[in-house]
Amino acid sequence: MKELKGNGEEFLNEVASISRTSHVNIVTLKGFCFEGSKRALIYELMPNGSLEKFIYKGSPSSSNYHLGWDTLYKIAIGIARGLEYLHRGCNSRILHFDIKPQNILLVENFCPKISDFGLAKICPREKSTISMVSARGTTGYIAPEVFCRSFGGISHKSNVYSYGMMILEMVGG
Repeated sequence: MKELKGNGEEFLNEVASISRTSHVNIVTLKGFCFEGSKRALIYELMPNGSLEKFIYKGSPSSSNYHLGWDTLYKIAIGIARGLEYLHRGCNSRILHFDIKPQNILLVENFCPKISDFGLAKICPREKSTISMVSARGTTGYIAPEVFCRSFGGISHKSNVYSYGMMILEMVGG
């Protein structure tokens, strides 16, 4: 990992979040290294990289491969299934807080896998809203209630907002 922040709390949070999951649309953590300043996550192989390179024309990581509407639809449904699992399928609800094309990895058949759980928050399933000290996420994908409490409480619906923003980017390219 290039950016080492703080005492490794974000890194350990990611390991804890991913290790609690087992779903076709969530990355599988094969192992990790946490020795001093050396930190690494080992995922299953993702030969197609991130969704980002398939939807942004002219980006440095862009490929010349264009995804058809059927494939984009299947990717969108897969991501939604992964989010539904994080919100309802796990013993503890996992709020991702960073759903964006860069954090959606694609296997060889373009099956999407949600990755990068560094900003995730684990909370009890029975709790509908959570409290946070500071905003989490990427500008443009952060739900309004995450950075301004007057819009309402922070919940799993914050991920749904980010998902919607990402779908708009998938359609608009």
